[in-house]
Amino acid sequence: MDKLLSMDLAVFFYDDVEAFATLVILIIFLVIEVVAFINCVTQRADAFPVVGSLSKNGWLAILGGSVLVTLLCSFTYSRMSIFAFAAITATAIYMLDVRPALRDATDGSGNW
Repeated sequence: MDKLLSMDLAVFFYDDVEAFATLVILIIFLVIEVVAFINCVTQRADAFPVVGSLSKNGWLAILGGSVLVTLLCSFTYSRMSIFAFAAITATAIYMLDVRPALRDATDGSGNW
C-alpha cells in the first residue's frame, strides 16, 4: 500500500516539475524575444538594406509575431509547442546574424 502511495505522489511531483520547467523556459524565451524586438526598434532603418537583410518593418513584424506566439503558447498549452520553438528560432537568427551585422554597418556605434 505504501509503495502505491509513493508512486502516486511521484507522478504528481513529476507533473509539477514539468509544468514549472516549461514555464521557466517560456519566460526565458519571452525575455529574449522582447530584448530582440526592442533592439530592432532602436536600430536605424537605413542600415537593414546595407547588411542584405529584410527591411526593418519586416523584422519588427517577425519579432513582434514571435513575442505574440510565445505569449499564446504560454497561456494555451501546458507543454512546449513547436510554434514556440519556431518563434525563438526566428529571434535567434536576428540576434546572432542580423544584429551583429547592423552593429558593424553602423561602425560599432549602434545602441547595443
